[in-house]
Amino acid sequence: MKRTRGRPRAYDPGQALDRATELFRRNGFSATSLDGLAEATGMNRPSLYAGFGDKRALYLKALDRFRARADRVFGEAVADRRSVAEAVEGFFAAALDLYAPEGGEALGCLALCTATAEAASDEAIQDALRGVLAEIDGRLEALLLAAKERGELPADGDAEGLSLLLAATLHSIAIRARAGQPRRELEASVAAALGALRGALSRSAA
Repeated sequence: MKRTRGRPRAYDPGQALDRATELFRRNGFSATSLDGLAEATGMNRPSLYAGFGDKRALYLKALDRFRARADRVFGEAVADRRSVAEAVEGFFAAALDLYAPEGGEALGCLALCTATAEAASDEAIQDALRGVLAEIDGRLEALLLAAKERGELPADGDAEGLSLLLAATLHSIAIRARAGQPRRELEASVAAALGALRGALSRSAA
């Protein structure tokens, strides 16, 4: 007897995860309820558990979803830039649009603004947050190391130190966006970091 296919899913997993991700981003992990997730995704609790696991498992999937989105956005922002200064400027422009879009809700970064509250008591969330930080550090350091190889950054330039300064600025604007600081103030923080970068680059041109 020919087996019949099972019933197709009545929801789009990617769309449901996107909606859950935005709810976690807005409310954080602890303040997001299963009822809220069910309403946001259009799924009942049994379907949520079957599709994504418990709330913690869904939050970890949301963190990974947001990380992948941010990685794609930042990757596109720095691609084909002619100089490291332009690449870093594009990186921060993308970050501002992601964390505090013009005319949109300024929610900051899901990882930097919500996972930090849970990391001290949850090893899996701490590992996920550490991974996000390492990716940010690695992307920025790679830009500066490439600049050193091209001669844009002096041979004795501190690529690691500069990358950590830029990463700290990124973390700061994510948190400040979440705190409701006006975008012009976030842009001022970015401008200061870019000024420090250009100062380091100018030593090579001197």
